[in-house]
Amino acid sequence: MDPNSSAAAGSRASNTATADKGDTQTGNDVARYDVVVVGAGMVGAALALGLRRSGYSVAMIEKAPPEPLNDTDTPDLRVSAISVGSERYLRSLGVWDEIVGFGVTPYCRLSVWDDTPHPLSSFMQRPPARTTFDADDVKVPHLGHIIENRFIQMALWQGAEKAGVVILAPAEVAALDNPKAGKEPNSAILPATVTLKDGSSIASQLIVGADGANSHIRQLAGIGTTRNQYGQQALVACVQYAGPVEDITWQAFHPTGPRAFLPLHSVNSEYSWASLVWYDRPERLEQLKALSAEAFLETVQRNFPKQLPPLSHLGGRASFPIARQHAHHYFSGRVVLAGDSAHTVNPLAGQGVNLGFQDAEALQSILHEARRSQQDPGAASLLTSYEAERRPTTTRMMQVLDLFYYLFSNAHPPLHLLRNLGLGMAQAVPTARNQVCRYAMGLDSELPRSLQLLLELRRNGLPPLPSASTLPRFPRPRLLPLPGRRRGPLS
Repeated sequence: MDPNSSAAAGSRASNTATADKGDTQTGNDVARYDVVVVGAGMVGAALALGLRRSGYSVAMIEKAPPEPLNDTDTPDLRVSAISVGSERYLRSLGVWDEIVGFGVTPYCRLSVWDDTPHPLSSFMQRPPARTTFDADDVKVPHLGHIIENRFIQMALWQGAEKAGVVILAPAEVAALDNPKAGKEPNSAILPATVTLKDGSSIASQLIVGADGANSHIRQLAGIGTTRNQYGQQALVACVQYAGPVEDITWQAFHPTGPRAFLPLHSVNSEYSWASLVWYDRPERLEQLKALSAEAFLETVQRNFPKQLPPLSHLGGRASFPIARQHAHHYFSGRVVLAGDSAHTVNPLAGQGVNLGFQDAEALQSILHEARRSQQDPGAASLLTSYEAERRPTTTRMMQVLDLFYYLFSNAHPPLHLLRNLGLGMAQAVPTARNQVCRYAMGLDSELPRSLQLLLELRRNGLPPLPSASTLPRFPRPRLLPLPGRRRGPLS
């Protein structure tokens, strides 16, 4: 598809095309759809497309359409590590080839190691404990892809428009009327209604809130959240480096948080783009953002692991807070939540959007079967099944990510020993390592036994985590090159 097709312009025109898709859209009449999706980011657009392909009439509401793509653009700061499981879902929606056409970077290896110095670092020049996950070991062509979010969103918007989803953008929800079973007369058959800021109204059997962590729909539906703010923030930078695109992504863990390298596409035969992530205290990241581009690159080069190739150009940088947040309920009345509206997780393993796609796929599957049996898509029994499927899975992933945050974001000596033993054992025991790999890729849903044991240990016996401000600081150890079969600046 043409990246500059009418997805954006056509979305505005769709406001006048509603009569063909819903029941009415004239004067003060209320338009009607089977499903209304509020929030047309990656998860919302995927779900809208999937439900339309299942035969539902669908409207998608978004504050602003995506910007047209330009081949000369600097890569966007917002990128995602798309798992193999998410790739399969996007293929099922018929948009994967378009995403690949915009630009993707497969990675075949993921390496993680502990870069926390210890008191004897100056005397013991030994390599850090390291675990490397390899696609060959789990018999797949790659572990995932690093993709700019705008590529995924554009492909999904184009696919949704082509499938007949009515796209209302720019548009915002101002009010929600959400009948709850047993609370109002005939509530079992009453639709929910959203009123837009332009005064128009849309009625639907199901309203999907996919409008992000600060979901307005979730607030209007009266669904509360539990939120835990992490002490760290994440700085993301888009940089050019010398050398070809590598097939490895890596994270080095420091007491203040990990530092990560995610390969993007090539610039030319000599240079490539990459996304770098630096987790640290907010005040430290503010200092980094205040540096000139040249000073920033020098600081990154000095503080990142030696595996980072020479940096030549800064495309952009920004920081954002990170938090764990979980909705108290995934639905209320005829409103159901998906993606970041329902949950946000620590981004250190790149699982956020993959969990969102799992939400979309699960809800789409339940509603597909409901349509075949002519059930009300907003029936409480269906939405209960959705929450029963997704909440435990999301909770487990939250616990695992918090475990890694707890274990690695500190210099506490007992934990330093424990994580180094764990990384060393993971590298030495291929079966356990590969089980964790398949779980992270979305290929296996059952939590690996090794992670179950760590979670149990965390609940019952690990020492309390000291404050980051009180952690000792030691000189950085010398790192050895990454192991691997491929040659290149990152090998």
